[in-house]
Parts: sequence; structure tokens; C-alpha cells
Amino acid sequence: MSEFVAALSDGDIPFLRYALLAGLVASVPFGIMGAYVTTRRISYIAGSIAHCALGGVGAALYFQSRLGLEEYGMLPLCGAVAQALLAAVLIGLVSLYGREREDTVIGAVWALGMAQGLLFMAKTPGYVDPMNYLFGRIVLISRQDLWVVGILAAVVVVLALFFYNKLVAVCFDDEFARVRGVRVGAYYLLLLCLTAVTVVLMMTVVGIVLVIALLTLPAATAGHYSRRIWQMMALGVLLCMAFTTSGMALAYTWDFPTGPMIVMVGSGVYLASVASHRWLKTGV
Repeated sequence: MSEFVAALSDGDIPFLRYALLAGLVASVPFGIMGAYVTTRRISYIAGSIAHCALGGVGAALYFQSRLGLEEYGMLPLCGAVAQALLAAVLIGLVSLYGREREDTVIGAVWALGMAQGLLFMAKTPGYVDPMNYLFGRIVLISRQDLWVVGILAAVVVVLALFFYNKLVAVCFDDEFARVRGVRVGAYYLLLLCLTAVTVVLMMTVVGIVLVIALLTLPAATAGHYSRRIWQMMALGVLLCMAFTTSGMALAYTWDFPTGPMIVMVGSGVYLASVASHRWLKTGV
């Protein structure tokens, strides 16, 4: 841990500070939206949106190289946001109004986005390692990315809290909410769009494949110790910050990949929480 603290103050490796700041900032919308996602039980939809975002990353990298826009390092992140929002709206509209099976559309969007991203990366001049985006690589985080993460996180938090009552109603009982005059379809689409932006925020740190774990594990752990959804959100934010910080510190100290280590820490805490919760309830 002391090595990690010393590295944070080293002027030669600013990306480590950027990564930690990005992780801490993104932990706020992760804790808030994670509570909505786990309550509504749409983690499979969030996973599809996250994987589809690779298509936006690939397209942004391709056009960035072709158009000579390498100085705009935040373009892959912006491309991921655009593709994730498109996937969220498509899945949401099919869920609400389509006649296709929802799971089929989710699987198709998942696979299409991944294939699109890999094809664009294959045609991008120079070598682009998709593993950096699938499993995260903190050295890719720049000051520009940090600003984009901060702005997107602020937008998600403001909207998620401003429409708190409506989103909670949609998550817990959409039929009752519809009877009370709530526009369930519109708020469900808003929920998916906020989820789409959220999953992109931590993409560079933990990767597309692992980001869904960081969205659900803090909220699921917090759910064992919360009676209100706002309590679940607050505790989820703190847990996500703790998982991110401790995972980065352990990864740096032991020379492990950052994303998997963060998820391992979160998974360990979640499993310990499940075991202790069961023991307290049953004594077994």
C-alpha cells in the first residue's frame, strides 16, 4: 500500500492519479445507478449495453486515425457513450413496444456491438489491442478522459436524483406507477440511458467485460444492510470507492491487472457479506 501511495505523488506517472480520480468520481453514479439496476433486475440489459459500447470505441478509433484527430484522446470514450445510448434506446423500445423476444434482441445487440468494434479496430491503421478496452488499462486514461468522466458522472447523478421518485416507482412496481399516471415508458428509457452512460464511465479502468460486476456488486452488497433504496445508494457509492481504491492499490503493489483485481476485491466482499448475512439470519 505504501508503494501505491508513493506512486500517486510521482509526477512521472500521472495516469495513476487520473485512474484513481476517474474511479472515485465514477463510483458516485455507479452506486446510485447500481441500486436502480439491481432493484429493477436489469443487469443483463446493462451487460448487453456495456458490450455493445465496444462498437462505438472501434468506430471512434478508426475515424480518429483516418481523420488525423489523435490529439483528441477522449473520442473513444465519446464513441462508447454514443453507441451505448443507441443500444439502450433500441433495447428499451423493443421491450416496451416490440413483438420480438426481448432476450433475442439483447443477445443480438450484444454480439453486433462486439463484432462492429472488432472489425473497426482491425481496419484502424496501426495495432489496436482490444484487450485494453475489454479488460481495462489505466495507462489509457488522460486528463481529457477525466474531464469527460466528471461531466458525464455529474449529468447522471443530477438526473438520477432529480427523477428519484419516478425511477423508484418504475423499479419497484411499474403497473402501480402507470395507474398513478407516471409515464412508465419514458422513465424506463431514461433509466436505461442513464445506465448506458454509467457503464461507460468505468470502462477504461475495469474494461467492458468486467464493468457490469462493478455496477452490481456494490449495490448487491449494500442491499444486505439497507432498508431504503437511498441508503442502498449511499452505501453502494462508498463500497464502490473502496473496491476501486483497494483494487488499484493491490494491483499496483503485486503487479496484477487493475480491472480484474478491483472485481476480485468486490466479489470477495460480496461473498463474505452473503455468508455473514445468512449466518446472522439462520445461525447456520
